[in-house]
Amino acid sequence: MADHSDEKHTDKKTDKHATDESPGPSSDSNPLVSVVMGSRSDWETMKYTHSMLTEFGIPHETMVVSAHRTPQWMTAFAHEAAQRGVEVIIAGAGGAAHLPGMIAAQTSLPVLGVPVQSKALRGIDSLLSIVQMPSGVAVGTLAIGKAGAYNAAVLATSILGNKYPEYRARLDAFRQQQTDKVFSERFFH
Repeated sequence: MADHSDEKHTDKKTDKHATDESPGPSSDSNPLVSVVMGSRSDWETMKYTHSMLTEFGIPHETMVVSAHRTPQWMTAFAHEAAQRGVEVIIAGAGGAAHLPGMIAAQTSLPVLGVPVQSKALRGIDSLLSIVQMPSGVAVGTLAIGKAGAYNAAVLATSILGNKYPEYRARLDAFRQQQTDKVFSERFFH
């Protein structure tokens, strides 16, 4: 695969709330999850996936992989991901949003698609592009925008939890914290 290290970016900060700044040029040495996006502007949404994966302690990488501008590299990325130890791919894209489906067509790894909100149609175009896949080429499609980006990380953690008990335990603890928070805030004065 061609070297596109200038397009790779991850951040090792533990930050419960994603920041607006793009992360620095590094990645976890053995990522289990690859978070890809069609362009750098998609980081505004995909930073929430990164934040949740970091919170769960899931080794991951983030990078720009354009289905339209770097199609050969996208193909090489999809073909080589499993060989590199990646077990789940999360692909965020807006507008035409072909990235998740094109990657899913070229790998047997689970691909989770995050529709990025577009200006023209508020992300409906992205959602329809990602969710309408032909039978036999599956993309697990999440909600549009921030909620979908968060939930992509939660779903990836759930998938990994089938093989790695420590990730299942972290997800269980996260869900218990959500429950506890609701019970602690259920009464109004």
